[in-house]
Amino acid sequence: LAAAMTAVILPAAHAANRDTINIVGSSTVYPFATTVAEQFGKSTEFSTPKIESTGSGGGLKLFCAGVGVEHPDITNASRRIKKSEQELCAENGVKDIIEVKVGFDGIVLGQSKATEPLALTRQDIFLALAKQIPGPDGKLIDNPNQTWKDVRASLPATKIEVLGPPPTSGTRDAFVELAMEGGAKKYESLAKLRKSKDEAEIRALMAELGIPDSAFNKSGKKLFQAVAHGIREDGAFIEAGENDNLIVQKLQANPDALGIFGFSFLDQNGDKVKGAPIDGVQPSFEAIADYTYPVSRPLYYYVKKAHVDVIPGLRAFLAELTSERAWGDDGYLSYRGLIPMPVEERRSVRDRVLELRPITLVSQ
Repeated sequence: LAAAMTAVILPAAHAANRDTINIVGSSTVYPFATTVAEQFGKSTEFSTPKIESTGSGGGLKLFCAGVGVEHPDITNASRRIKKSEQELCAENGVKDIIEVKVGFDGIVLGQSKATEPLALTRQDIFLALAKQIPGPDGKLIDNPNQTWKDVRASLPATKIEVLGPPPTSGTRDAFVELAMEGGAKKYESLAKLRKSKDEAEIRALMAELGIPDSAFNKSGKKLFQAVAHGIREDGAFIEAGENDNLIVQKLQANPDALGIFGFSFLDQNGDKVKGAPIDGVQPSFEAIADYTYPVSRPLYYYVKKAHVDVIPGLRAFLAELTSERAWGDDGYLSYRGLIPMPVEERRSVRDRVLELRPITLVSQ
């Protein structure tokens, strides 16, 4: 099948005469991708790849649109590809996808360096940003919290203002999964709902939470996620686009606000912003690497196998990306803020990538 797809793409590639690798995807992975691209352009005979920051969801949509030189060769993502995205790829003929897990990044709640540190828990984050939260009687209510003091009495009476990415962002996906879900699970009824597959129990928990019967779903997990992933729309959370640098600028202009972005941007802008500790752990290279920081996630590249021996330099680019000089403990990406994977995992991923072994269908 891969050979057949290569045969289909080959004439188009020659007709278009594209000799530059095209990469789209995550704004979080963008600075790492540009660093590898620049090194690749300097150290090989091939052109420097063209990179566009579209967000993880936007990049995967472009990537999955088809095989051929008019479509991207690679997309980056700050989360794993979804089952629905793999199915979209397959529908459009993109059937052999090489997954490259490149390392880890933490999701930071950044603050201006001019303010006092705001130490938060994942439960605080849920109570500040969720559209609905459990009220005094346990039933879900529209979020009434206006200040951080409303969330927890020991926090300052500062207005809740959090600048964050849009729904197309992998950072947003990872934030709601790691931070918001982590906070929602602190409530016993929501934690039970997340795990329940029994219809009678799900209905009983829905009644306990005040979820209307019309919303019934046989998956308690999906009902839980509808609550945990629901971000309020009354101004406390402000969508600030895919540009993390813009969020950093806005934090300087509004010192009372917080911003959601990747650790690499905190690392690069340490003279302007600092990260708020979450569950008592400060965001740091070491805390993300040893999994003690609770809001961290893996980063990925996805590559079309059908393009590998058609687009000049694509195979060599994969070799550069998975080289120790790039992603190793002392590699140039670690100096940009990427948290390396353990040595054995790097070797395993590199072997699979260089052998062009495609991934199987993911579970969700």
